[in-house]
Amino acid sequence: MAKRAFSTLETFLIFLLVMMTAITVALLSLLFITSGTIENHKDSGNHGFLTTQPTSASQSPTDTQASPATPEPPLFQNFSGYHIGVGRADCTGQVSDISLMGFGKAGQNAQGLLTRLYSRAFIMAEPDGSNRVVFVSIEIGMVSQRLRLEVMSRLKSKYGSLYRRDNVILSGTHTHSGPAGFFQYTLFVLASEGFSNRTFEYMVSGILKSIDIAHQNMKPGKIFINKGNVFGVQINRSPSSYLHNPQSERARYSSNTEREMIVLKMVDLNEVELGLISWFGIHPVSMNNTNHLVNSDNMGYASYLFEQEKNRGYLPGQGPFVAAFASSILGDVSPNILGPHCIDTGESCDNANSTCPIGGPSMCIAKGPGQDMLDSTQIIGLAIYQKAKELYTSASQKVTGQVASAHQWVNMTDVTVWLNSTHTVKTCKPALGYSFAAGTIDGVSGLNITQGTTETDPFWEYFRNQLLGRPSQEIKDCHKPKPVLLHTGELSRPHPWHPDIVDVQIVTLGSLAITAVPGEVTTMSGRRLQEAIQTEFASHGMKDMTVAISGLCNVYTHYITTYEEYQAQRYEAASTVYGPHTLSAYIQLFKALAKAIATDTVANMSSGPDPPVFKQLIAPLIPNIVDRAPIGRKFGDVLEPVKPEYRVGEVVEVTFVGANPKNSAENRSHETFLTVEKYEDTTAAWHIMYNDASWDTRFYWHKGAFGWSNATIQWHIPDTAQAGIYRIRYFGHNRKQEILKSAVILSFEGTSSAFEVVTT
Repeated sequence: MAKRAFSTLETFLIFLLVMMTAITVALLSLLFITSGTIENHKDSGNHGFLTTQPTSASQSPTDTQASPATPEPPLFQNFSGYHIGVGRADCTGQVSDISLMGFGKAGQNAQGLLTRLYSRAFIMAEPDGSNRVVFVSIEIGMVSQRLRLEVMSRLKSKYGSLYRRDNVILSGTHTHSGPAGFFQYTLFVLASEGFSNRTFEYMVSGILKSIDIAHQNMKPGKIFINKGNVFGVQINRSPSSYLHNPQSERARYSSNTEREMIVLKMVDLNEVELGLISWFGIHPVSMNNTNHLVNSDNMGYASYLFEQEKNRGYLPGQGPFVAAFASSILGDVSPNILGPHCIDTGESCDNANSTCPIGGPSMCIAKGPGQDMLDSTQIIGLAIYQKAKELYTSASQKVTGQVASAHQWVNMTDVTVWLNSTHTVKTCKPALGYSFAAGTIDGVSGLNITQGTTETDPFWEYFRNQLLGRPSQEIKDCHKPKPVLLHTGELSRPHPWHPDIVDVQIVTLGSLAITAVPGEVTTMSGRRLQEAIQTEFASHGMKDMTVAISGLCNVYTHYITTYEEYQAQRYEAASTVYGPHTLSAYIQLFKALAKAIATDTVANMSSGPDPPVFKQLIAPLIPNIVDRAPIGRKFGDVLEPVKPEYRVGEVVEVTFVGANPKNSAENRSHETFLTVEKYEDTTAAWHIMYNDASWDTRFYWHKGAFGWSNATIQWHIPDTAQAGIYRIRYFGHNRKQEILKSAVILSFEGTSSAFEVVTT
């Protein structure tokens, strides 16, 4: 193999990487908490939840101190349909001093807010209330095992056995612009730069609140299902991998992405609209890895548009109608439909290695259809919304039948897979390949590693061996042809780096089967899984089942490729952590769940081994410091005022003396960082027209030294804005600490001067 030459920049970056890694390893012992609790800092806000954590999934604080179950709302039983409850709650978490979760790019931290993130819950129960399922779509990167286990523990505390691990699905939308910090496995904790109890509690309480609202709002209703194809919003970002699948199999499909959207329409018995769930496969990465504003990306924009239409007169994030755009078969699906091009020359780099002649893989980047990433986000989200609206409006096929659910915990490192009646293979301990470190055309890593790498590199081997030790021959052989870069299944300090115990789950609602997949399935993997589950149901008398693949559910385990795609070792295959037979193992496991539901033998299934809950986690690297205002100023004072007049289409901007917005994730006395208010002569009062959940507003936080900071608020005046007198208000919290006293978090407000908006 030819000797590899590194540029001066690459040598400098490698030196920085070595130093950063060495510092991280050293800090593990310094940052390791010895207090016997997961809390890395005390949350100053009392949210009404227990803060001590169980030591395993089957043990909870309520095992020793039981709380009375929440009363069941009275259910009317004499009707044909389902009891339906919908709920939505804020789960945004920190919008500063925390990494964004998804791209894994160093330095991509949160510096403000474009849109709030929401948890959307749907409860569907049989008329007598005996059998029910809960589907929750959460606008976060993925559901972590720690998040799932804590939510289930608190549901048990409040509702007893009503909501359980088998009938509750938690699914992440996979936005790459949400906060990190809610994981317990070491690889993800390091990627998050620590475990943030502040964000974790915010997300847990938001998920629980959305379920509580849905529970209280349950009413008799009807559910309709519809399906249709969405065009012009996807490309396959690993088309050369897709071509490794058998030609006879590929010939059955018209596209190398799954275009089908499944929509559930929910109404009450009086045809009052309640909500929508849509499953569609697309990566929410229209907002790329240069973004620093927390937001819900393209799928969140679709939810925003649908809810704004149905909840007229309400601010964003408010109103009774709930619309969830859930993740599905998205593993190799990109919204950046202009495809990959070399950013220096403009030529296509749609090749097996996603690399450019000059600059290599770091120059090969895919772009969306818009003028910038926000424009692309809205173009893609609008198209998804429009198709969902069409399917929702025309939905006429009524969902009928029993509600059922099945769940198992499985040790995915030790699954024996039957290829046929005589031959078996096994899954592997987790490991990541070289191409994992290359990134994708949606977000390159900048390292001197290309996708499609099937050989080890002496430099990275030596580097890895010195820091983490050598991978065993067993794990290297099991993962072939993947060249193992990180043998995470053999790393256990301070805790395991990847999960061994994984959830598999199916819930059925009549002829609909919602399959909760704990990762990202590629297009052909999703198709094979769907077909296998449908066939299994049919073989036991449940014919014509619609199988909705719901992604990023319950625990995160990276990607799931086909065996053939695995051989190509692009990013998705290198990130298939349980080895080349991962998909076959999942197909076998999900078929067993389908059979148990179809034959009414779920009660006979083993629950499987409990996943662990780790009590001692690495604290965030960024400390909490006191906020300070400049001399002669106070928090909320205007530093850069608005102009007296603006026209529709212009941007209003005002800058205030600010404080760290992460304080507002602890003290949640304000529900928004900003409001845009209009003065009404008829009432002689200011009325809120926009909040920070609106896609027309921006909240930027500018961090200075020694606790000083500024907050800039923008309002991009839409065409629909009314002429009149407006003002912008800022809501924040500052951290204050006096000598020998505990820190306190205090609320403050700021208000711009009034300005006029003219429409001509």
